[in-house]
Amino acid sequence: MKSGNRVLNALQGRPVDRPPFICAGGMTSMMTVEAMQQLSADWPRCHHDAKEMSRLAEGVRELTGIENLGVPFCMTVEAEAMGARVNMGTRESEPRVAAYPISRISKWETLSRLSDKQGRIGPVSDAIHITSNRRLPYPVIANLTGPVSLATSLIEPMVLYKAMGKEPALVHEFMQFLCENLIFFGRLMLQAGADVLTVSDPSASGNILGPKGFEAFALPYINQILDALKDHCSPTMVHICGDLKPVFSKLQDLHTRAISIDSATSIAPLLSVLRKDQVIVGNVSTHLLMKGTPRQVERASLTSLKRGVRILSPACGISPHTPLANMQAMAESVRLPLSPISG
Repeated sequence: MKSGNRVLNALQGRPVDRPPFICAGGMTSMMTVEAMQQLSADWPRCHHDAKEMSRLAEGVRELTGIENLGVPFCMTVEAEAMGARVNMGTRESEPRVAAYPISRISKWETLSRLSDKQGRIGPVSDAIHITSNRRLPYPVIANLTGPVSLATSLIEPMVLYKAMGKEPALVHEFMQFLCENLIFFGRLMLQAGADVLTVSDPSASGNILGPKGFEAFALPYINQILDALKDHCSPTMVHICGDLKPVFSKLQDLHTRAISIDSATSIAPLLSVLRKDQVIVGNVSTHLLMKGTPRQVERASLTSLKRGVRILSPACGISPHTPLANMQAMAESVRLPLSPISG
């Protein structure tokens, strides 16, 4: 089975010859220091350069063995275009929000709307267009920052979380505004040729929002994005960080078949509450990926697969200092036979 078909089938819960190994991009970028050195890459510059972005997405796929291409390489594209000040980082650090554009929820109307002329919105879409036109046998994954995480990049997180309790109507207005802009960006990337859409919302973690907060402020807006873009792509994926146990019962209501999880979430209990057509993506510890040996990474990867992960992937955003050999060990693990878990 070709890698592209394998990834697309697995994301939709269809039969595959073996589990695929992916790293979607966005918050789970594979751009490490070692990879950039081998690719002669200037990471800060490439975030603005569509041709370089495309070259690096293809290059890191070849180096690591992942079975997809994914852009952008961070989670600050939308926030920067809407008014946040972003430190673009170095070869050893990814871009980070350095200053929030608003200090109160009531100021959301002062935020810029996304357009292909704003910040890196255009270059990211152009990079997808370039990559897609090369017709490589790997799916191109477009990455959106989830609505709660985008909100916490535009306003101090504790201000947002407190407002969810004290000013819920205002927060809903804010979230609706963010959704409309995320749908615009998602459609732009999919029309440029992306095959898969990933929505990553680490700030929507169950141990941050709790069941009520997740149901009120995360679930409906993530679903709104997925529903608005479903006619532009078939496979979608949602990534949420942290321990999802507090919101297990809500995950089956996500309008996606693929749910990417952190290493903090136990696989077996999650499988017991998901819909039959939903699959788990993940969940190899990023701490292990940075600090462990290739053999340890291989064992952890096989354990995740034996426990029910259908698509192997890092559990969260990897450190830029993650050894390339550890990522290659993950790529090898999906080709090994699975034996029963002992003990």
